[in-house]
Formats: sequence, C-alpha cells, structure tokens
Amino acid sequence: MGSFMVTGFVNAKIYASFNPLRIEEAMIVSEGRVVYVGKEGIVRDVVRKLNGKILDLNGRVVLPGFIDSHMHLDELGMFLNMLDLREVKSVEEMKSMLREYVRKARNSWILGHGWDQEKMERWPTRHDLDEVVKEKPVMLTRICMHAAVLNTKAMELTGLINSDLPGVMKDENGIPTGVVKEESFEVARRKFSESLTIDDYSKFLEDAMNYTSSQGVTTVGFVSCSLKAFKALMKIKDEGRMKVRVRAYLNYQEAMELFDFFKSLGLKRGVGDDMLKLMGIKIIADGSLGARTAWLSSPYSDDPENSGHSNIDEQVLMEIVKAADELGLQIAVHGIGDRAIDMIISAYEKLGNLKEKRHRIEHASILRPDQLEKIAELGIAISLQPRFVISDWWIKNRVGEERIRLAYPFKSMIKKGIKLGFSTDSPVESLNPWETVYSSITRGKYENLPIYEFTKDERINLEESLYFYTEGSAYLLFEESSLGSLEEGKYADFIVVNRNPFELDEREIRDVKIEETYLSGIRVK
Repeated sequence: MGSFMVTGFVNAKIYASFNPLRIEEAMIVSEGRVVYVGKEGIVRDVVRKLNGKILDLNGRVVLPGFIDSHMHLDELGMFLNMLDLREVKSVEEMKSMLREYVRKARNSWILGHGWDQEKMERWPTRHDLDEVVKEKPVMLTRICMHAAVLNTKAMELTGLINSDLPGVMKDENGIPTGVVKEESFEVARRKFSESLTIDDYSKFLEDAMNYTSSQGVTTVGFVSCSLKAFKALMKIKDEGRMKVRVRAYLNYQEAMELFDFFKSLGLKRGVGDDMLKLMGIKIIADGSLGARTAWLSSPYSDDPENSGHSNIDEQVLMEIVKAADELGLQIAVHGIGDRAIDMIISAYEKLGNLKEKRHRIEHASILRPDQLEKIAELGIAISLQPRFVISDWWIKNRVGEERIRLAYPFKSMIKKGIKLGFSTDSPVESLNPWETVYSSITRGKYENLPIYEFTKDERINLEESLYFYTEGSAYLLFEESSLGSLEEGKYADFIVVNRNPFELDEREIRDVKIEETYLSGIRVK
C-alpha cells in the first residue's frame, strides 16, 4: 500500500477553489495529484497508514498556482537577459543606460525592451542609438512589442534602411528614423531570431521558466511560439528540466507551412503531455493603442488622420482561421481595437460550435456593447491583461471620453457570461500576478487615472480576479479538469504566500510575496 509516494500538507489555510470559495486545512498529494483536501486529522491519519511524509506549512496560506493564459516565454527569457528600459524618462537617459549596458554585453545583437515615448519627450531615433553603438546591431523594443527603434547597423542588416514596407517611420525628408512598427518590426524580429541557435533558445526558455516559477505561475499559454522555440522546449522537457507547464500557440506564419503535415498525421489541439502541449496558432489582427496601430472604427482622438490598421487582410484571416479550425487547432487572435474585433468575430462566426472549440480573442481592449453581446452569444473566449488598465494611463487622450467607457470592460464581460482567463502578455507587463490582481480590482483608483472615473463599475473583486487567474485560464487552455484549483483529482500545482490576500487592504495586494511554488506536489521554488 505504501509503495507509491504520499505527502500530506498540514497546518495551512488552503484556498482549494475560488468559485465557490472553498477553504480547507490540509491535503494529501499522491502521484502528482490532490487525492484529498479537507481536515488535518484525516490527512495525518491516512498519510501515517500509508507510510507517507508530512510537510508542516506553519499556518501559512496556500493558493492554486497562477495560470497565465497569454505570455511570450521566449521573449521573457530574452528580456531577463537584456537592457530594461521600462522606467526610462528621456532619450538622454536611454542613451546613458545603453552606453553602460554595452560595456558588459557579449551578444551579437544589443537588445533592450520597455521604453514608452509617452514617458519621454519624443520618439527615439537611430541617430540617438548610433551615438552610442555603431558597429553592432541594436534593437530596443517599445513596451507594447509592436514597435522598436533600431540603430543604422540593425536597419542595414534587416534590409529596412531602404525599404518601403509599411511601418518604417520616416522623417519629413523621407529618410527612415529607425523606428519600425508592426510589419517592419516583425521583419527585424525575425532577422534577430534567425541568428539564435536552439541552445540560445534553451537558455532563454530555462531562464524564463525559472523566473515564472518564482512568481507563482505554474502554467503558461505561450503565444507566438516559433518552431525553434518549440523544439528547444521539447529538448528541455526530454531532459526533465521543465519548471512550469507550457501550452504552446505557434506563430501562424510558421504553423501554416505545417498544416499539410498536421493533416497527414492527424495532429490536433492538445498533442503532447501534461508538461508540454501544442494547442494551436496565434494570429495578430492589429497593433497596439500605445503605438496608435490598433485598428479602431473611428480615428484616434489625439491623431485624427489615423484609425490604425489591420495587420492581416480580412479574407486571408478567414482562410487561415477556417484551415486551422478544420485541423482541430485552437485559434487565438490578437485584437485590441474595436474594428479589428469586428473582423475577428466575423471570421469566427462562420465556423460554428465555438463554445466547444474555445477559439479566443487576445486583449479585447476596446469593446462596444454590441460586440459584448455577440461574443457572449457565439461563445468566444477572451484572454485579458488587466495590468493594461494602469499601463495605458494615456488612454483618455488616445480614444476620448466616449470610447474610454468601452475600455477593458471586465465586469460587463462577466455579467454576459463570457469565458475569461487572465494573463500578463509578459514581458509587455510584469509577470508578477499580484500586479495584475491589483489592477483588476482598483483600475487606477490610487494612481488617479482618468479611466477609473469613467469605468469604476468595471472593477471586479478579489475572488473573481483569483478565479479568472486560475480556473478561468485553465478553461481557456482546455485544462479545467486537471488544473486551476486544488480539488481532488487535479494536479497539485500550488503556491505558499507570505500574507493572506483576503485579509489585506486592496492597496496592499501587490505586496504579496511568493514563498514557495509546487508543481505536481514537488517544490520547484
């Protein structure tokens, strides 16, 4: 009877689930799964009889591991190894930080991430970067990851210096400034990626998984996953070094080349094992509000000649969506502006049976009431990033007083019964789940942001936030029967935190710290 490993976790306050709220004091884990959660006396008795071991958690709080339904695992790994520009307030400060970073950087490309021209006096240019680095290519990505500034060397290497490709920003004389957006940014990103080996990707991905685990995130939806990154993940998994569960959504351009291969082998969503699964494809339909490339149904309030644009032809989107759907793959389409979301809804509507297929819209930043109705009616799922509410502090200027009321309508989505999962889009936002939870329940109240006054009714409570960050995200990943709560039969993926979030003032939520992280009942942090 005692030949298999049994562990009892006792002396704890265990939040087994959030909807309904279920609080217990101990649990038994065997073969990686929760087999009982309830009374401590029962746990101690059963574990003793089975010759298992007891772990005393010293009265601390246990929560299900967070599930980040939309993030970029490879780019998080790169970000952890590059120049962090998230707090840069001026072009001069950017140059100073770059100068210091270059002294110790050993890579063939100099990379940085996180700047926002709204925090600086202007957009940076290649000439700014050339003052610091001329001989190596430099690419510094904007916080939204829909734009970057390149130095002249990088512009030459990517072929963008003489390109008429959309997204190459030019000055009044028609000369490229070094800022690239959307299509041209993707060209630059692909050129850099080509220089990376499988070993490079393995390093980035392992760094990212170690960090992810330290943040209390036990499962991720890895979107825009390249074939090279997926190959590196398979290598890491085969060597037994996975620290988190990964559900991958391939970059659609690369995935399309494999559609015939998928069809010939009958490969569908969910191929893989409990640590690594291939779920489907990710498509980008428009850009970002920050770069004014998100596709709106009427012009930007602070740029009246511009409504943004689509990143993919409507007919092409429909053809790709249809082909992926026929293969049994799950589809996740990035849509931020309401016009882009119209296009996504239209493409999905032609497929039918969406409640079962759980095809997703990623972000859904600006949503009209008629779109909420349609999304709910069709059964489309949405992956949300609540931290955007605070990061998009300039949104009232971008979209005006009427449309700001349509921004990030979390409570309205819940009332309509739309299936939601939370995420960070990391490294666009911090992977720290407590920043996301804080944003979802406060909506900029304590930062005095205009969006709070216009949308305070869209706040949600702590239980709701934690539910959508665990079981909600599990549903988006087709994992609600295995992940998302600490109920009997599910994997024992959980975290131990230093403070009980249910006993804190809402302003203190972001200060909760992860002390331990467990995957299948085994401590990984």
